Amino acid sequence: MPAAEERVILDQAHLEEALERLAQAIQESCANKGNLALVGIETRGVALANRLAHRLKARLGLSPLLGSLDITLYRDDFRLRRKLATSSTKLGFDIEGKDIVLVDDVIYSGRTIRAALDALADYGRAASVRLAILLDRGHRELPISPDFVGVRVSSDKGEMVKVRLTEVDGRDEVISIRC
Repeated sequence: MPAAEERVILDQAHLEEALERLAQAIQESCANKGNLALVGIETRGVALANRLAHRLKARLGLSPLLGSLDITLYRDDFRLRRKLATSSTKLGFDIEGKDIVLVDDVIYSGRTIRAALDALADYGRAASVRLAILLDRGHRELPISPDFVGVRVSSDKGEMVKVRLTEVDGRDEVISIRC
């Protein structure tokens, strides 16, 4: 059996540049900075939302609200996993009327974001919900498109794209794995 072939898409420096582009784009679109809330999708979206919040605090002079969203129970493939799960969602604020930016690492089919929108709706009605993605690899199955993108890459459906972040994985990089 042949070994998997790994290719680095983003090294640490390029990942930081992508985050800086995201922060700048969010800042430029932020009409009411006091109404802004970043909500990271578990797991790596939460780490990215924290990093973006730090950058936005320096740019805006105030910290955006920050939360995490566990979408496990909202996934359309949940029934296939046959395991019980409890939500680890932590918002800590009322989303009513807030300008929410959902944050995730990679967008592919769009199904994760659909689940996140369903989960978020259970907490109230935001004034707006926009999507910030570190890496867009295409191949959408649903009509979902990010508002803010750090990097767009071409990928084959047979590739797996993996984001590694220091907070979760001990290092920063994005790799492609071809089996």
